[in-house]
Amino acid sequence: MLNESDWQSRTRLLIGADGVNKLHNAHVLVVGLGGVGAFASEVLVRAGIGTLTIVDSDTYNPSNRNRQTCALKSTEGIAKTDAVEQRLKDINPEVVIHKRNIYLKDDNIISLLKEFQYSYILDAIDSLSPKIFLIYNALNLNLKIISSMGSGGKFDPQQVRIDDISKSYECRLAFILRKKLHRLGIYSGFKVVFSTEKVPKSLVFPLEGVPNKKSVVGTISYMPPIFGAFAASEIIRDILK
Repeated sequence: MLNESDWQSRTRLLIGADGVNKLHNAHVLVVGLGGVGAFASEVLVRAGIGTLTIVDSDTYNPSNRNRQTCALKSTEGIAKTDAVEQRLKDINPEVVIHKRNIYLKDDNIISLLKEFQYSYILDAIDSLSPKIFLIYNALNLNLKIISSMGSGGKFDPQQVRIDDISKSYECRLAFILRKKLHRLGIYSGFKVVFSTEKVPKSLVFPLEGVPNKKSVVGTISYMPPIFGAFAASEIIRDILK
């Protein structure tokens, strides 16, 4: 029977009471609350994930409004962790949220990974060095992780894929990530969300003054959320196995 007063009734019809319990007992670490991570967090909470640890050091600025879930005129200057927490709590007041308003560096990444027993990790970092260090140490700790590659410069949602990092292609970020991880002895073993769409070099612009980022590309409203939804779906389906 459908109980319209139960916010999880439609989910329960699909995955059953056991599935709902599995998701409720899961703890997901989401690192990066931009266009990918914030949307993925919402998908995870709407599915019934019981605990999230969310990590980001940034605040909202006007340029975020074209693609980021919680980026509004009213949230400009507000910490992303605070705005995302408020939205997630409005979806499910009982969800447990651990906020970490920190910029990730080598030392605090390891501390973060060891802080809780995570069911899954979503890497939605857009800076290369902390991204590599997070993935490398998560794998060394035998933690499940899925990583988002670049959604910038992409336009066609039908070319978004989920596969092992070793099978990714037509993504500059994935190429550099593979190269760096190869030097650390990692060639496969975790999934990534990526697009097979080619990005013309004319759409890549140099960027100065931002740590661990040398360039920027334009982004359309729907691509980062699609990447986030793909990543969240993989996490949810894996937890339900």
